[in-house]
Amino acid sequence: MAARWAKIMGIGVVVVAAGAVAAWALTKPQPHDASYWAGVGQPDLAKGEQLFWAGGCAGCHAAEGAEGDAAKILSGGLALKSPFGTFHVPNISPDPKAGIGSWTLAQFGDAMTRGVGPNGEHLYPSFPYGSYARLSAADVNDLYGYMKTLPPSSNVAPPHELGFPFNQRLAVGGWKLLYFDDGPRVELASADDKVKRGQFLVEGPGHCGECHTPRNALGGFEKGQWLAGGPNPEGQGSIPNITPGSKDIGGWSEDEITEYLSTGFTPDFDSVGGSMVEVQKNIAHLPKSDLQAIAAYLKAVPAR
Repeated sequence: MAARWAKIMGIGVVVVAAGAVAAWALTKPQPHDASYWAGVGQPDLAKGEQLFWAGGCAGCHAAEGAEGDAAKILSGGLALKSPFGTFHVPNISPDPKAGIGSWTLAQFGDAMTRGVGPNGEHLYPSFPYGSYARLSAADVNDLYGYMKTLPPSSNVAPPHELGFPFNQRLAVGGWKLLYFDDGPRVELASADDKVKRGQFLVEGPGHCGECHTPRNALGGFEKGQWLAGGPNPEGQGSIPNITPGSKDIGGWSEDEITEYLSTGFTPDFDSVGGSMVEVQKNIAHLPKSDLQAIAAYLKAVPAR
């Protein structure tokens, strides 16, 4: 009998161990193969600057209230409150110690598009790599090239303030398994080049859905509710629906959306407010053709 129970327990240990190995294989950090970042050539700094403004890098990583050239000092430190705890935005200036100046292109790119840190660790999705995953290797090279031209900062941001189990980075692997997806957020029946460009900007670097799409209890996007609005992830107020079904901007024309993104003024002469102020200031740096593309895409997505 003892031998039988020993055999059963041995089988159980093997099954548990195999399950643990399988779980690790499915949820471990998965950077790109090193060859993915090879051969991208010299960065196009002009394109990199456009991606910088489209991505709103200064909106989170510059000092609060920074204006003009000061907004290009990406010293970090902003506190982002969430249901999971408080995330402190890191320094991403070219400083080699406090910032990311010593990172390789592969380390920067894997953080941007795979949510993998420079030491192979999972990054928390408070950093919107789920959207930035749509950037190509060339896009990332251009962006990093531009960011290395910006002023360094020696500021060291404090660590995140997260309780158990959210302070366990291994759990992020499970979250990625459930929700990380670099495919299109919506399938559009027909889309010309302008709408496709808008889709890239909104779903990719612009990461509009990170705020404008409602989330479930685990922080994943609710299916079928792309850009439908919902509670502010930082806990104050709500984020509007920006689909054609919206009571607010649903009736706006493409030209009116473009004007709003460019100037911050609505068709009824109201002005942008709340957290959208910083977003609009950043996105206004884009060429008008890109703002028109964003507007075209917002008119083409399914109404919610």
